[in-house]
Amino acid sequence: MAVLTRKDILDYMHAGTLQFAPALDGFQLQPHAVDLRMGYTFRIPKTWALTKEGRVALRVDYLESKNEDAFEKVELTNGQYFELLPGEYVIITTLECITMPNDIMAILYPRTSFNRRGLSVDLTGIIDVHYQGHLTIPVRNNTQTQVVRMYPGERMCQV
Repeated sequence: MAVLTRKDILDYMHAGTLQFAPALDGFQLQPHAVDLRMGYTFRIPKTWALTKEGRVALRVDYLESKNEDAFEKVELTNGQYFELLPGEYVIITTLECITMPNDIMAILYPRTSFNRRGLSVDLTGIIDVHYQGHLTIPVRNNTQTQVVRMYPGERMCQV
């Protein structure tokens, strides 16, 4: 396994085989990684539903590709923020849409500055060759009493 340098990453980007849209800003390209920013879409898991039997806990089958009814979707606009309550879990999409080349894969890591705020990015994920799209990032507020404010556009993880 080889780790790409900033020069390697730029070479892939200039060749057009590794793409980020919107374009990266000057702070995102690191010596060996690219920081990704938080997008505007948040999905909060629903925990219960009212049925004819009464109030029942929802059980989400995460192996199913379509679980849209099990989440409340929140779409923010420019200038808005998202407050994550203590112990709350949310799924966030990245601002960047990524197009991966056919000869490399990537590993996703949380940024430590994000974790120091009490947030847990529960992943070390793999981005497959040929992947194209926004990434889905699970985030939990691990504090017991602090509401953590998150801003779309802030850097949250690295590939």
